[in-house]
Amino acid sequence: MPEAPRPTVDRNAVLAHVDAALNRGTRVALWTSIADIPVLLAEIERQATLLTVARTEYANLLAAAQATLDAHDDGDTDPLTYLRDEVQR
Repeated sequence: MPEAPRPTVDRNAVLAHVDAALNRGTRVALWTSIADIPVLLAEIERQATLLTVARTEYANLLAAAQATLDAHDDGDTDPLTYLRDEVQR
């Protein structure tokens, strides 16, 4: 089984940058915090893509399971074909 993807963003660093911007208010602290925005947006996009892939795989497996059950109910000689095909992808 593949390992779950890890976040690519150092949350503690981002939180430290925001904290510094809020508490110090210096230009450097503010710009450092603002510089984190593209990194955070890229991480959101990456996670949205991973979620879409996971949802699609789940939907395909669910459809294969339903087709397997229907094939069994119809007396198909090998109803597991649908699941085998989906799992081998």
